[in-house]
Amino acid sequence: MDSRTVSNSSLDFRLERTGSASSVDLQMEEPDSSNTADVCMSDRLIPSRGTCCESSQLKLEKDENWAPRNEYHEVLSQNVLGKECLSNLKVLSYQHKPARQAPAMNRLNVLYSSNQSNAAKTKPNKTSRALPQSASKVLDAPGILDDFYSHPLDWSSQNIVAVALSDSAFLFDASSGRTEKLLQLPTGSITTLRWTEEGSHVSVGTSSGEVQIWDAASQRQLRNLRGHAGRIGALAWHQHVLSSGSADAEIHHHDVRVRDHLVARLCGSHSDLVCGLDYSSDGMLASGGNDNTVCIWESPSSRTPLHVLTEHQAAVKALKWCPWQRNVLATGGGSADRQVCLWNASSGRLLMSSDAESQVTGIVWGKQERELVTAHGYARNQLSLWRYPALVKVADLEGHEGRLLDLVQSPDGSHICSCSADETLRFWRIFSPAGSEKKVGIPERVQSNSIIKTIR
Repeated sequence: MDSRTVSNSSLDFRLERTGSASSVDLQMEEPDSSNTADVCMSDRLIPSRGTCCESSQLKLEKDENWAPRNEYHEVLSQNVLGKECLSNLKVLSYQHKPARQAPAMNRLNVLYSSNQSNAAKTKPNKTSRALPQSASKVLDAPGILDDFYSHPLDWSSQNIVAVALSDSAFLFDASSGRTEKLLQLPTGSITTLRWTEEGSHVSVGTSSGEVQIWDAASQRQLRNLRGHAGRIGALAWHQHVLSSGSADAEIHHHDVRVRDHLVARLCGSHSDLVCGLDYSSDGMLASGGNDNTVCIWESPSSRTPLHVLTEHQAAVKALKWCPWQRNVLATGGGSADRQVCLWNASSGRLLMSSDAESQVTGIVWGKQERELVTAHGYARNQLSLWRYPALVKVADLEGHEGRLLDLVQSPDGSHICSCSADETLRFWRIFSPAGSEKKVGIPERVQSNSIIKTIR
């Protein structure tokens, strides 16, 4: 691939960079009226343990962007919060939770599974194909924001990667290696990017609450959609409808064919930032929020969710519909949860869950293999490959030196691209190309979408 430096821009796509819980004294003593604040009072109903301290406050603040910034912060956090820090700590939560019992499950099986020791966990299964030990290409992305709640990356059906670097957006042609600057905001920053299905137009969400639509070929802005009262947290397309989630806890549906674009406002289902949106092929919408919930909407015309999923204990930014199994949704939780879950969206039933051991920032499915890849943040900043439907980990892929922020997939499904707070994009060849698609770099010609031509 040929890489070059973009003039008058901050982007330089170069391929050269390849507690413990503190002990608690439970002895009951007569409190001193002059210094009652220093007395530890507890009984069997009121816990007094390491999770009820400074680390609890970090959990309750619901800020997924907290993480040690350097080696000094790492040592400091371990000394103040314990060696496990926030990686294995939940507020008022027991270490071992029994598996959710199916109606026909033997009760002894649940009892046995809840008492298994961590040492008995099975090792990652081996895969029959060779997995990459490192990224095939590494591109510099200086200025990318270290923000868990952002979606700064997307890969179009025409093989163009869009990346947001602070207030600017750039386009990288994976076929030719050519890069160009698409836009620069006068104020604020870009929080999310999402291509249309045909790959000619890209929607841009901003920190000011605006949603812009750009023609990538002509580098011209077509529309500016307003209505949100907070930063844009997520975008998703379904035909001519663009859905946006925001810090105002609302989801807006925009019909880009008409002048009065706002056709629906979904309020009340989320109570905090909507940071994840994804449409299935048949129009079912999944939304994830910083309120730890996932909502399933039957169609863009739905006004109330079909299901509200409350299994996660932290923000749900990562969610993705399975491309070859109808109504199967994968979700991932933040640092207080760290769970990867599979759901039957039609019934709202949890099919399987697994501990990912760190916050989940992105999910993609293999189009040929029955597997999925998850992206993670502090502390290992790795990619994890899981086998469906058992959610057994196959392998971990490491290379990034900072929190992974987003994860996208090539048109043929063979490559994935990850972006990180270490200011790099890394391309990994993990899956086999889809049989109906040509190899990456030469995507099939996408037919023109007559609906998009009517954007105004």
